[in-house]
Amino acid sequence: MTETVRIEIYADNLGVTQEIATQLAQLVSAGTIILLEGNLGSGKTTFMQAFGSALGISTTIASPTFTLIDEYTEGRLPLYHIDLYRLEPSQVPSLHLEEYWRGEDFPLGVVAIEWASKLLAIPPYYLKINLSEPIRSQNKEETKNLDLNLEDDDLEILSEDRLIHLIAQGESYVDILTALCAENETKTLVKSNATQHF
Repeated sequence: MTETVRIEIYADNLGVTQEIATQLAQLVSAGTIILLEGNLGSGKTTFMQAFGSALGISTTIASPTFTLIDEYTEGRLPLYHIDLYRLEPSQVPSLHLEEYWRGEDFPLGVVAIEWASKLLAIPPYYLKINLSEPIRSQNKEETKNLDLNLEDDDLEILSEDRLIHLIAQGESYVDILTALCAENETKTLVKSNATQHF
């Protein structure tokens, strides 16, 4: 059966989230599929900016909310950054996203898909990353008064600490998370726990 590993990391500041993204970018190989989830303002764009920079991409990465797909080919690996936020699930198949991870019509690289829950057919092997704010008591009046354009996924709101949930599905992705854990084993940078299911 397919091996699955789950890890939860508490990032107490923005720098930790960026460091995790940087480490992952150094561990991925051509053909890697990343399913990126998180509410508006959860830090997906910030994560991808650090990830892309670590791949050697000098262009500042923005969420492709309107373009749907942004292609970056200058780094160590091509990066195909996809955002499904504005699409209905029934519209997604028309993008033919499988062409990116098959490597037939495009150079094989890293495919990062935001709002991947809208995929009708999820690839069998992947690395899923979910960014969320830790549950806390919030000042409702302060939140109410925030002037936010919730259609702008570049917003990073409320606080910098995040819970980063990672799920590796498939041997090569399990190897990535194993290496990530080993790299942080002696650090107080993150606290993580892993469970394996066979």
